[in-house]
Amino acid sequence: ALYMVDTVASLGCIPFEMDKWGVDVAMSGSQKGLMTPPGLGFVSANERALDAHKSANMATPYWSWSEREGTEHYRKYAGTAPVHLLFALRQALDLLHEEGLENAFRRHALLGEATRRAVGAWSEGQVLGFNVAEPHERSNTVTTVTMTSGHDPAVLQRYCKEKCGVVLGTGIGDLSGQAFRIAHMGHVNAPMLLGTLGVIEVGLNALKIPHGKGGLEAAVAYLGEQVAV
Repeated sequence: ALYMVDTVASLGCIPFEMDKWGVDVAMSGSQKGLMTPPGLGFVSANERALDAHKSANMATPYWSWSEREGTEHYRKYAGTAPVHLLFALRQALDLLHEEGLENAFRRHALLGEATRRAVGAWSEGQVLGFNVAEPHERSNTVTTVTMTSGHDPAVLQRYCKEKCGVVLGTGIGDLSGQAFRIAHMGHVNAPMLLGTLGVIEVGLNALKIPHGKGGLEAAVAYLGEQVAV
């Protein structure tokens, strides 16, 4: 079984149990959930995969796992080691272990649901909505918000960036020009998220984009209920 972790590199945000799930090979990147600039790629292979690799006849020096094994040598990183990224990753992993993975998973679940509460309130205006229709399938790492009725998400994104200094993600692929994204993964906490949701709400009001009221309040109320004294 080959498991390719989503491009958000959500390891560190949600549980991933390679052995328990029977995954032979897992691949991911250093950005987003692992809180490191993009540029590092990871491959985790179990004994079954390593045995299969021994008889593989399509491996090239650049992609060969054999080149990555053993002690430090020039080919281990297919060239010069990305030292600055390795130091950054070390710090990011230290932060995650200091927080505790279970706490990190819980934090992402709380922030994800707080975001969904806000978007759920805004969607009552019939312009904003969820890209993922089924509530139980929505992610704790990012929320994609669709915009309909002729409203351009780029206008809202531009307002949030130029007036408030908050950068929203763009719609990708088929959602290009039809959605924006709110990330709640990696090095994100409640003040960061609530600030972002507040800025979006300011933009919706300033641009007179129809939306249900009380999105930010819904997020605040949820976190207040869930986070014990």
